Amino acid sequence: MHRSMLTRACLASACALLLAACQQQAADAPQTAATATKPAAEAAHVFVPEISAGDFIAHVKTLASDEFGGRKPGSKGEELTIAYLKQQFERLGLKPGNGDSFFQDVPMTETVLLDPDKVALHVKTDAGEENFAYRTDAIVGTLQGIPKATVTDSDIVFVGYGVIAPEYQWNDYAGLDVKGKTVIVLVNDPGWGNKDPALFKGPTMTYYGRWTYKYEEAARQGAAAALIVHDTDAAAYPWEVVVNSWAGPHLALPASVDPEPRLPLAGWLTTPSAQRLFSKAGLNFDDLKRSADLRGFKATALKAKLSVSLKSNIRNTTSKNVLALLPGSTHPDEAIVYTAHWDHLGTSFTGTDRVYNGAIDNATGVAGLLEIAETFAHQEPKPERSVLFAAVTLEESGLIGSQYLAAHPTIPLNKTVADINMDALPVMGRSHNFTVVGFGNSAMDQYLKDAAGAQNRVVVGEYEPEKGYFYRSDQLNFAKKGVPVLYAHAGFDLVDGGEAAGKAAAEDYTRNRYHKPSDEYSPNWDVSGTIEDLQAFYAIGRRLSSETSWPQWNADSEFRAVREESMKNAAPAPAAKH
Repeated sequence: MHRSMLTRACLASACALLLAACQQQAADAPQTAATATKPAAEAAHVFVPEISAGDFIAHVKTLASDEFGGRKPGSKGEELTIAYLKQQFERLGLKPGNGDSFFQDVPMTETVLLDPDKVALHVKTDAGEENFAYRTDAIVGTLQGIPKATVTDSDIVFVGYGVIAPEYQWNDYAGLDVKGKTVIVLVNDPGWGNKDPALFKGPTMTYYGRWTYKYEEAARQGAAAALIVHDTDAAAYPWEVVVNSWAGPHLALPASVDPEPRLPLAGWLTTPSAQRLFSKAGLNFDDLKRSADLRGFKATALKAKLSVSLKSNIRNTTSKNVLALLPGSTHPDEAIVYTAHWDHLGTSFTGTDRVYNGAIDNATGVAGLLEIAETFAHQEPKPERSVLFAAVTLEESGLIGSQYLAAHPTIPLNKTVADINMDALPVMGRSHNFTVVGFGNSAMDQYLKDAAGAQNRVVVGEYEPEKGYFYRSDQLNFAKKGVPVLYAHAGFDLVDGGEAAGKAAAEDYTRNRYHKPSDEYSPNWDVSGTIEDLQAFYAIGRRLSSETSWPQWNADSEFRAVREESMKNAAPAPAAKH
């Protein structure tokens, strides 16, 4: 049962008070000091002790300024950003979140493929030999961070979606030994392929559909290589996105700090290339693809062998997570975590506007993190459980900062109650609804429903669940470790303009500003809805910090078993009551 029973009426009262306090005019924020190590904290701005539009904008204007250079890890922009965050956390009287330090070093290995134009996938079959060209037919790299990776005459096996999902009674590797072999897998999962709502989660992507899972499972099975067959609808992005993502440097945690198995070779094939390869081996790819959607699918060995050799340049470096802690008053060993990534894309070498300011992505999330920290720091009574504020790095490079934090937590994960993640908060005004990315996964949905109800808002699922956005932001790494998570933002049903206006605003951002230098702060932003979102996130954390019960994953979630296993070594955690 709850230590402090925060009913819906209490939530309504708290949120109403916070909203009233937030309806001040956004104050103009002055220039930050031009120092690489100690930026000024909006010297002329007076911060208030609760979530406010003026404070939120002041943080965004600093973090997204040209001075911060796009906040690229390893740059002067990183120095400025982490110094600013430390300065703000110290101003609030928060404790260092990593022992006696506000920083957590995140090691990373950068792998750059050498002479990519000379790379080709060479396939031998009874019908002859075939080469598949780099970029046009296939893309490939090593995930092991090694200077030379070679596969020679590796047997090729088609394993359907390459999924082992006990909760869905599905195993594409049943009875197979693929050690040293090359597996070819389909992107997404059987629910998407079959279109059966009773299979997996129907068209809604599960983690088993994410390309990262395909490589993880293939590595666990001992495969030498894994190639995913690209399909624009199933992947939710065209082949050009795959090429652009893989053609540059690949960043990952070093194997020394990430003991999970990794593939020597991993990559993608275009659908026409897969059709050509299977035809050369005397098989019909389209027929086998359809069979992979059905229960009872059996993997098929191709009478074909793959050879490919890669040389790469390897460089090791570090970036930093920034962690601040508000210790709990009675249960400091238990914690709620708020996350937001501070990094962005840095500065281009060409063009007139060269700075990728990342105002929405993700200065808004970091500003939200600071505003929630501001409110917690001034609240009375203090929270009974601890609250950890984590501004993580290297999200844009593959969620690496949160991956490292989840693998090396400063608070044990079986003592971590939940993670609330903020990424690219909308600035399009107040909304009638809240969108949960990954809706239906855990009891965190109900916590949001209660907080949203206090604002006369409703909670809905995401607009395009088949695209798997839940698996593209930092809360994923906590979920993979079993921690219940919430990743939500204002829905499209705007108070001013309805769904048409909301969707138009979102599409305009995606088309004209997402990952472009034009993602800059604008005085035309309407942050009234953003402030309501932050108030709800605060209310949820406040409630969780005052309860004895813990939110749980739903029975059909792919993350439930991990949580149950991790909690075996913790004190019994009663389920949350609503």
